[in-house]
Amino acid sequence: MRPTYPDVELALLSRWPETRLEPSLDRIRAMCELMGDPQNAQPVIQLTGTNGKTSTSRMIDALLRALDLRTGRFTSPHLQRINERICIDGEPLSDDLFVDAYADVAIYADLVDQSQPHPLSFFEMLVAMGYAAFADAPVDVAVVEVGMGGAWDATSVADAAVAVITPIDVDHASYLGDTPADIAVEKSGIIKPGTRTVLASQPEEVLEVMLGRANEVGSLLVLEGADFHVESRTPAVGGQMFTIQGVKGRYEDILLPLHGAFQARNAALALAAVEVFTGEAELDVELIRAGFATVTSPGRLEVVRRSPTVVLDAAHNPHGVRAMVESLSEEFAFSPLIGVVGIMADKDAEEILRELEPVVAHLICTQNSTERSLAAGDLAEIAASVFGADRIEVVPRLDDALERAISFADAPGEEFGDAIGSAGVLVTGSVVTVGEARTLLRGGEDGAA
Repeated sequence: MRPTYPDVELALLSRWPETRLEPSLDRIRAMCELMGDPQNAQPVIQLTGTNGKTSTSRMIDALLRALDLRTGRFTSPHLQRINERICIDGEPLSDDLFVDAYADVAIYADLVDQSQPHPLSFFEMLVAMGYAAFADAPVDVAVVEVGMGGAWDATSVADAAVAVITPIDVDHASYLGDTPADIAVEKSGIIKPGTRTVLASQPEEVLEVMLGRANEVGSLLVLEGADFHVESRTPAVGGQMFTIQGVKGRYEDILLPLHGAFQARNAALALAAVEVFTGEAELDVELIRAGFATVTSPGRLEVVRRSPTVVLDAAHNPHGVRAMVESLSEEFAFSPLIGVVGIMADKDAEEILRELEPVVAHLICTQNSTERSLAAGDLAEIAASVFGADRIEVVPRLDDALERAISFADAPGEEFGDAIGSAGVLVTGSVVTVGEARTLLRGGEDGAA
């Protein structure tokens, strides 16, 4: 009997979660060998880094499709539904195709589970499904985002033609290391012999690691600042206009329907990756404009409601929150800004809150539905030392927290002395929190939009 989408979702979630790691490529290699090595069916552009991977992946995908190439895209985590992670030609697999992809690999999974010391994980199964779906389509190029790290991430069963490395900072410290340099060692593992590497601007200690790895394996390296950069940028209605000096050419008057200086830098990185991948002397600027004009990035400085304005941002580490706060201050004029924050228990909640404190006037501490979520009361205890007890409140249920924040923003009261209509709501702290808020605020519309 053919499984249904809920059956497949349950089967995947019953496997080792993404937070339980046994760093090895043995299982995914065994799986791919049984399937005929689908990861080698098309060239791969692979991305790692601390922040910006998904947005940059979506931009690379859009540019490649504008150049009339058929694309596969694998990103993680998902915002609302699991099948968002595997996209073909910019669209997530339908429920039926997702079930088909699972059925194609399930028989091999049983064999691998029996032959290995540990069973395939949730993430490894999805990687296998992604590569199998891309080979079956077939696609011209796969844009693949690592789940965590680089060298032993399951996506690295493929040897990428182009390695893209977004800004690196500390995150997942218990798995990857306590310093940017330690984390860079693991992430540099996606740089392999024969690759071309496109590197965002990095701290000096990270740059040293990446340069060393590129020299060691003989990878051609192009670097933001030296080889490409955002030349100019102006916020615009619904996004921003910018000019990028690329690796091969200069691209003027590009409209990107996303907010934030960090998204402009992601765009420069994406364009450089496409230039390096195609190898052409200079890309057609009209095609580049057309590609960027179609880019979406759900849950990344995404406005999902007006009157009052509600902004979702999935920043979940201090580095990401810092970039988000800079963009909020530049492009929005909320007064006051009400924060709805739910953070995972394994994250640096105190530093995240310290980054938010200068711009958030009133903080609502909440939590998402997963067991990994930091309890709202525990978050409030941390927040009290950062914000002061008079600026925070605890609303454990996310739906109630959103309702409270929207009501507060509708009528901020005399304590802020602000005109009605100037207040805003920011929902942040976790991809899961933002995904659940997006579902509550936008109904069944998923994060593939």
